[in-house]
Amino acid sequence: MPTLPSLTGPSSIGEKVVQTVLVVDDEPTARSALAARLKRLGYRVIEAVDGKSGLEALRRERPDLTILDWMMPEIDGPSFCEQVRQDPELLTSQILMMTSHDQPAQIAEGLARGADDFLSKAASKYEITARVQAGMRAASLIRRLEDVTEEIRRKQEILKRELQSAARYVESLLPSPGTLLPGVQMAHAYRPSLGLGGDLFNIVPWGDRVLGLYLLDASGHGVSAALRSASLATFLRRENLLRHVGSTDPGAILTEANKQFPLTEDGNYFTIIFAKIDSRTRTLSYATAGHNGAFLQRSSGEFCWMTQPNLPLGFDGSTIYATTDVMITSGDRLYLLSDGLYEAPNSNGELWGQNRLEETIHRFGIHSLAEVVSGAIAEAIRWQGHEQFPDDVALMGVEVMDTDV
Repeated sequence: MPTLPSLTGPSSIGEKVVQTVLVVDDEPTARSALAARLKRLGYRVIEAVDGKSGLEALRRERPDLTILDWMMPEIDGPSFCEQVRQDPELLTSQILMMTSHDQPAQIAEGLARGADDFLSKAASKYEITARVQAGMRAASLIRRLEDVTEEIRRKQEILKRELQSAARYVESLLPSPGTLLPGVQMAHAYRPSLGLGGDLFNIVPWGDRVLGLYLLDASGHGVSAALRSASLATFLRRENLLRHVGSTDPGAILTEANKQFPLTEDGNYFTIIFAKIDSRTRTLSYATAGHNGAFLQRSSGEFCWMTQPNLPLGFDGSTIYATTDVMITSGDRLYLLSDGLYEAPNSNGELWGQNRLEETIHRFGIHSLAEVVSGAIAEAIRWQGHEQFPDDVALMGVEVMDTDV
């Protein structure tokens, strides 16, 4: 049966918002009497003659409060409530159920099936007013919460798009994979944890046969960490290093960076490895500041982790960082990585670990460097069971090729 139209006019008068009540009752006299009382209280009233038309009116009008009779043909009050609570678009609707049988068992059943409150058909005008006002207060709070939730969701979408845009910019700063020097090639992968990460890596071209490269990790995540990383990356550009350091020595570079980037007021800092490859002498020189994510895989298959016991940048301005030199040969591969890779947890909280990382890289054997890098990332993802890493993940691989240098 059709919903009876309301004759109360618009739902707002000037700046005053008129709240709406939907009355669903198959008894015309009782329905009309309650509607008239509600109108005198200043509410806009919509009337429905049964449960089916009541559901249609609820979906169409979205009233602040629905007053519902228990006993109706086809769809009774409790069944009406159940359908409302099963509908994602209606489940927050406030429902006040009317009954002439206000027994505890009946009230318990009605509440269990989705009613918010009860109103006896024999209730006084004072009780009707009080219960309707209580229902309206609850409806107002729910509407306000829904508005706030929607605003938060909207702002989160805007922030997400901005972070994704910033992340694309950060990735545009990363070096292009391929040949870096005659006989030296690189492949890399970058997976920021929150759309914008604090890990960053790049190369510093010193000349035709000499190359600098680094991987840094800013403590924390998100915009602040990314901005601090970009600031340090700017300092590590060739022209800045020549001006402030005057040397290509990795230890001297980190010693100066340590002075330039002290701890922030919030206690944030950097860990970093800076390396230099000289393809003329086949020498790898490196220095680290609190960073343990680097190893050399020899052509023989041996793994040599490049760790040095020292502080991250910024803890002590007087720290001097030392350079270590090692010889490299054709087939050797250098890997610089963030700890987010081997610290990826599975569903039980167990970390993937450096040993599994080594096993994965060893298993790839003679595969290309690009396949090893992408394969290591894929194995870590399989370990944790999902694509999103809890920490930033960066992996850069550099291979010394068999060529005349």
